[in-house]
Amino acid sequence: MTTTITAGLAQMKQQTRAVWAAGDFPEVARRSLWPVGERLVRRVGVGVDEDVLDVACGTGNVAIRAAQAGGRVVGLDLTPELFDAGRRLAADAGVEVEWVDGDAEELPFEDQSFDIVLSTFGVMFAPRHAVAAAELTRVLRPGGRIGLCAWTPEGIQGEFFRALGKYMPKPPDFAQPPLLWGTEDHVRRLFDESGVRLEFERNTVEELEPFATGYDAADWASTNFGPMMMVKPMLEAKGLWADARESLAALYERQEPGEYLVALGRKS
Repeated sequence: MTTTITAGLAQMKQQTRAVWAAGDFPEVARRSLWPVGERLVRRVGVGVDEDVLDVACGTGNVAIRAAQAGGRVVGLDLTPELFDAGRRLAADAGVEVEWVDGDAEELPFEDQSFDIVLSTFGVMFAPRHAVAAAELTRVLRPGGRIGLCAWTPEGIQGEFFRALGKYMPKPPDFAQPPLLWGTEDHVRRLFDESGVRLEFERNTVEELEPFATGYDAADWASTNFGPMMMVKPMLEAKGLWADARESLAALYERQEPGEYLVALGRKS
């Protein structure tokens, strides 16, 4: 059984890397995620010469802002294909970030290496939530702070991922739904025995450049957003893409801000 899970886990992570490497994630992040990194860095209070880890950093939404605040920053991601864009953005911002190819469930760092551990819409996609939470805690120093952002199930992004999930293959049994990271009770349970005391807030982020119609948004996402790019050919082959496009366009048409949960904590 263990061998089967290990093989399935490796395959899933290869697929995850391929999904997020597809399309134009830097533009996706710029349009819909970019303000969140600055907010989180400000809320956690990154200071000069603090050691900061941005887990599942993507193109550096949090990492670059933490470096601008004076932190010594490491950005880690399972998809190093995103690092070239991150390096360009960091250079434009006049800061340095160390970019590391790595897995949120197996962080390649010693215990108690960082003063601050952050993640925006990243660690939520690690399949084994308790494993990832334990790793975040392990590399955090006593007295260190943690700040995590995840889409809520109730928000428009939660609806989007559920709508898309209806058409996708069933995930393996060991993989927990990412949207659970957007619920207070679940996150509290993940860190219950960790020595990290948590508090929660909710916030929203809007599309920086709204599309004229929901169909325009759905069509753009289907050629630029990795998860939609991967599922579209499967749906077309089954004759389901028109229905999926209709459902997604209806969501986009509402032009609601995306609601996310902010989990803030300090390690005893």
